Amino acid sequence: MPTERLSMRHIREVLRLHYSVGMSQRTAARSLGLAQGTVSKYLNRTRRAGLTWPLPPELDDDVRLENRLYPPPSDLPSEQRPQPDWALVHRELRRPNVTLMLLWEEYCDANSDGFSYSWFCERYKEWAVCLKPTLRQVHIAGEKLFVDYSGHTMEVVDGLSGEVRTTQIFVAVLGASNYTYAEASLSQSLPDWIASHVRAFAYFGGTARQTVSDNLKAGITRACFHEPMINRTYADLARHYRTAIVPARPYRPRDKAKVEVGVQIVGRWILARLRNRRFFSLVALNEAIYALLVELNDRLLRSWGRSRRELFEELDHPALTPLPDEPYEYASGSAVGSTSIITSRSPNITTASLTTLCIRRLRLASPKRPSRYSSAASGWRRICAAPCRIARPRFPSICRAHIAAIATGPMSAFVPKPPRSVPMPRR
Repeated sequence: MPTERLSMRHIREVLRLHYSVGMSQRTAARSLGLAQGTVSKYLNRTRRAGLTWPLPPELDDDVRLENRLYPPPSDLPSEQRPQPDWALVHRELRRPNVTLMLLWEEYCDANSDGFSYSWFCERYKEWAVCLKPTLRQVHIAGEKLFVDYSGHTMEVVDGLSGEVRTTQIFVAVLGASNYTYAEASLSQSLPDWIASHVRAFAYFGGTARQTVSDNLKAGITRACFHEPMINRTYADLARHYRTAIVPARPYRPRDKAKVEVGVQIVGRWILARLRNRRFFSLVALNEAIYALLVELNDRLLRSWGRSRRELFEELDHPALTPLPDEPYEYASGSAVGSTSIITSRSPNITTASLTTLCIRRLRLASPKRPSRYSSAASGWRRICAAPCRIARPRFPSICRAHIAAIATGPMSAFVPKPPRSVPMPRR
């Protein structure tokens, strides 16, 4: 049964306590012995009727006030009444803290002959069911970014040797706007995985609160249904960009359905158009992908009537977390014999990355076979080299020279004498 209306005297008292005395809705409800929802309902009804406190003199009559607050239903048939834009309603629901009640109130403010709230909710559910006969996931703006590698590959030919190399296609899709990013990389290894994330974040101009990834070895060390183990470098990247890594559950592709569809769209609209072209460098391939990517994001979506770029600028972009001042820089470390060598590709390696390298990223060789280490490859430079005591191969201890290098920044640090537990190599 519908709830009984309050008397006009109670409604006037609600308006007086809220607007004249300045009580909150909770305090006014406690003072009058009403529920807070009841007070909120009558305040909203008064606002939709265009009334303020004090009430005009012509509304001193209870009948006139009731007619203003409860106007008679419209005589127009339902076919002639203004219909809500359900695509706009569905799009607005992706904004944070937006509810059907708020959208219905805005609909009633714009249309005096509008429908009731129950009709509004029922018609919206009927419209949403016709989108797809599957479970719908509502993605809030700026909440999730889905990343994965495509099963399709492209080929790059070395112009000097003629060697044909297979490249991997990295795809990232934002949840609310379907804004897509794609690029080619030489492998699915950890350095390429991290570098693709850095470029994707720079392309979007920010980071989502959650990054949903596939369970590939470069990012997820151990895939588990309940407690997955994330790669430490990948977790360090997430801390640097203030996002959270949320691996999809094993054998649950619908957890990352956005990027699964994004991989399919990238394959059809980008890779298929490049199938008859030959590329002689990875840069040339990525330039061609980027040109088609701009065209893909500018295409109108059938169900929305808007492009991915328009939805991105309206929904996701204002809600993304700003990028840090410095991009994340991947670095690797290794231990040859009894000497630990930490190298970096960039002269501006951060202290956080160096700390991670010294403590967590040492790939240890056998301490029984000390050997001289050769110079690093082109583009690498030595940051810290010092004899370290190795108690167990999997749990190395960190020498004071490494700690000094962490405190003072990128530098070379040496220990005059190695620990006694490590035998000196014979000359």
